[in-house]
Amino acid sequence: MPRSERSPLLLAGLLATAGIAHFAAPRQFDHLVPRTLPGSPRAWTYGSGVVELALAAGVAARRTRPVAARAAAAFFVGVFPANVKMAVDWRHRSAPQRNAALARLPLQVPLVLWARGVARTAEGRS
Repeated sequence: MPRSERSPLLLAGLLATAGIAHFAAPRQFDHLVPRTLPGSPRAWTYGSGVVELALAAGVAARRTRPVAARAAAAFFVGVFPANVKMAVDWRHRSAPQRNAALARLPLQVPLVLWARGVARTAEGRS
């Protein structure tokens, strides 16, 4: 399988795994929901899990890949505040936990670029 075909499937797998995790272990995500958002944190946890699963399906399907990959890039930008909240909340935890929370911040950049690259590649084939 060419690299250009593996990349979207890997992105879809990452999104699907994250989406499933929101339902399998929602408590770990609930505390990442910024308090300024209305409603219950669990609703946001499940909602973001549904979005990740929908994006995974969209990226996996060639026909919807360009739109879904652009939406995934936007989603990665949209969840950045949760990563900032985690880094702030975990600033007094052990060094490994604090470092893991801080490492999530710059990780969003390659995720956004990856999703945008998948969209561009898919648009070139349409």
